[in-house]
Amino acid sequence: MAVDEGLGGGDDGRPRCWWCGDEPIYVAYHDTEWGVPVHDDARLFEKLCLEGFQAGLSWLTILRKRERFREVFAGFDPAVVAQFGDHDVARLLADPGIVRNRAKVEATITNARAYLDLVAVEGSLDAYVWRFAPEHRSAPRSPADVRATSPESVAMSKDLKRRGWAFVGPTTVYAFQQSMGIVDDHLVGCFRRGAAAP
Repeated sequence: MAVDEGLGGGDDGRPRCWWCGDEPIYVAYHDTEWGVPVHDDARLFEKLCLEGFQAGLSWLTILRKRERFREVFAGFDPAVVAQFGDHDVARLLADPGIVRNRAKVEATITNARAYLDLVAVEGSLDAYVWRFAPEHRSAPRSPADVRATSPESVAMSKDLKRRGWAFVGPTTVYAFQQSMGIVDDHLVGCFRRGAAAP
């Protein structure tokens, strides 16, 4: 398929979603992570946090900084991050290897605490987020078919905010759902479309 149909090809000639371009780290992310169903609480929590940091930026920016984020946020271990205090906020805001935004740093700490509360009630983040998986989604055929929000992401965003989470707007939540395989938004014709099932 042609690029104007939303598909591009890498050096290997396989058709891919347009958004990863030819940037190696982005192509690898598209090919091995994006849209693969995830049921691991640690990875789900990390991704919700990183999607919050991504707000207003490109995901490629976050992807390039992801390893440093993991280092300075204790591997996104919610029990550890929930204990972060003012000195940790200052440390993080001084680190050039991450996105130094006070509101987003503080939201990550807030969300770690909210995560612990959520898991105490729901049993796991996995059980909670997959509750918002759509029953049916039409396969997108072009970039124009890929939405920015959904009724499910709006509902999950509203519920997370009610539970005290921050930087979890409907668009952020939908990006999280796409990346964690809760929805499959690989385009028809992309070699990764339907390659992984929940």
